[in-house]
Amino acid sequence: MKIVIATAVYYPQINGVAVFSHNLAVGLARRGHEVVVICPSQTGRSYTRTVDGVKVVRLKSVDLKVYPDQIHDVPERRRVLGVRLPHIIYKHGLKASVFPAREVAEALDGFQPDVVHVQVSDPIGLAVVKWAREAGVPVVTTEHNQPEVLTDPLHIPRVLKRPVNYALASYFRNRQSKSDFVTMPTKQAIDGLLFATGRKLEVPVAAVSNGVDLSRFKPGEAPESIYKKYGLAIGVPTVLYVGRVDPEKKVGVVTRAFLQVLESVPDAQMVIVGDGVDKARLERKYAAVDAVKFLGRVVGDDLYELYKVGTVFATASEIETQGIVLIEAAASGLPLIAVDKGAVAEVCIDGENGYLCEPGSSSEIAAAMRKILTDEKLREKFSQKTIEIAREHDFETTLDRFINIYEKVVSDIKP
Repeated sequence: MKIVIATAVYYPQINGVAVFSHNLAVGLARRGHEVVVICPSQTGRSYTRTVDGVKVVRLKSVDLKVYPDQIHDVPERRRVLGVRLPHIIYKHGLKASVFPAREVAEALDGFQPDVVHVQVSDPIGLAVVKWAREAGVPVVTTEHNQPEVLTDPLHIPRVLKRPVNYALASYFRNRQSKSDFVTMPTKQAIDGLLFATGRKLEVPVAAVSNGVDLSRFKPGEAPESIYKKYGLAIGVPTVLYVGRVDPEKKVGVVTRAFLQVLESVPDAQMVIVGDGVDKARLERKYAAVDAVKFLGRVVGDDLYELYKVGTVFATASEIETQGIVLIEAAASGLPLIAVDKGAVAEVCIDGENGYLCEPGSSSEIAAAMRKILTDEKLREKFSQKTIEIAREHDFETTLDRFINIYEKVVSDIKP
């Protein structure tokens, strides 16, 4: 098939949508399909490159200076007269295409896809749907967001949050209703979004896991060279976090929990892999704590090996629609600690492969860490179960599901 993937963020950016879109595009190309990705330019100017067998069409873009681009390191906040100023603009801002309709039409007219798969309802996604509807090409939409993903980080007053969330849910539903098939990563995410509006979609909806490559993320011992390269202690209890270090990910909650654990497990270490708006603040706050290690952005083979360094994976994020890093950690054999909010309970099953804690409760997270770090039999039990759960999220299965969906919508739309 000839398949178009439209997305607002794409590799080398690092977040759930960018990683999923890249994995999907490369996987489909590997299966013999002709794939074009349409996304914002990283330079501002339009250009096209073929990477990993995928034709990537980058459209003209502008900087959204209010949010970092997830590629360059996030700088420390400036200090003026001894006071650290809040980040207002970023030198390397997130790129966005504002008026992409003409470029989208040129790219799609020249390619004539069998199906388009839209990841985000940004201007590119909306333009691709409009073109597809006019051209009679079927549309598949994956909804990666819940309203809380956008409103929680903004700290909207409680009296306004509910109507804003409802308006966003209605917008998401309206976008999805223009598709021929809708997917979300988990059934929880589907139920949560549909419950918010109280109305069913009139198009097919299915839960399809984001999936991970189980040939890359797997249990084992990390080589000694990885410990030396990143300055990590070997053979000690290790709490691992991988992901964006932004305020909405609540890495500080996990770090506070870890400090409580140090009192009873003094040889433990916490390893934080990732970059973001909150990294510099947290590094400064815990600069005197040698047991807390900030490694920054890591990709490729080193990332696969760093998962093997962990004894347990912990996150306090409340905005996940599934959490690719949780699946990666599970595939690496790590017990999981997460919070009972969002849609993580299909990966982190309380009492089976880890613990679900009260959102925002560093004391509950600390108690879960102690149990897992100090009980070898419990770790072995959770590790066996977490690997079993990860097998349900093999990316090859995800590819099969999406190929079947594409084939269905293509056959349905043909006269």
